[in-house]
Amino acid sequence: MSVSVNSSSPVDQVYENGIQHVNLLPATNDEHGGVILDMKEPMAAEVFQVMLRDSIQQWKQQEGFSYHHAEPNYLMLVCWIPETVSTIPANASHRVAVRAIVINEKREEKIGKLQGVWKIPTGAVDEGEDIFNAAVREVKEETGSFDIQKQELEIEAAQWMPFEEYAAQPFTQAHELYKYIADLCIEKMDRAYAGFTPRPITSDGQVIYI
Repeated sequence: MSVSVNSSSPVDQVYENGIQHVNLLPATNDEHGGVILDMKEPMAAEVFQVMLRDSIQQWKQQEGFSYHHAEPNYLMLVCWIPETVSTIPANASHRVAVRAIVINEKREEKIGKLQGVWKIPTGAVDEGEDIFNAAVREVKEETGSFDIQKQELEIEAAQWMPFEEYAAQPFTQAHELYKYIADLCIEKMDRAYAGFTPRPITSDGQVIYI
């Protein structure tokens, strides 16, 4: 049975004189032979679902495409051309997070209080943001450091606290990752651990390390 393609009318499949007329989503091929949807007008969800199913099936028959992932403004189909195992990477499935520990020369940590618990600054790295810059930003947001102005802080309070006092908190001791980080930092301050290269930063006229 032959197949003709109609990308304009969003209705169910129609059979005429033994020919299956398939209604596909409007799309064009990109420079790599991929398929880019060209959706300019809103479409009922149930109609889109039917057309998307038929479109993917048709594209697979034509090019051997397989579904890769979808974002709010596009659908990605892929086709591995060489006769080898595909090495097309999977879609992003995680976010990068940072944790920052700020310690002065008195072994005190600049720390913020959130929901009644003193905790180290943490947060997600924004898209395109340098990891170190993300760490500095989270310190600013969660400790009130570096003379921040006109910024709504994400904390209930902030202060310098002896690091050992922070590490002894029940919350820190009960949280496996926080306890591990605290133990490493104590080893670092005691010069028994070679990792975690500190970055000196000036805040309120004094040198601190992040």
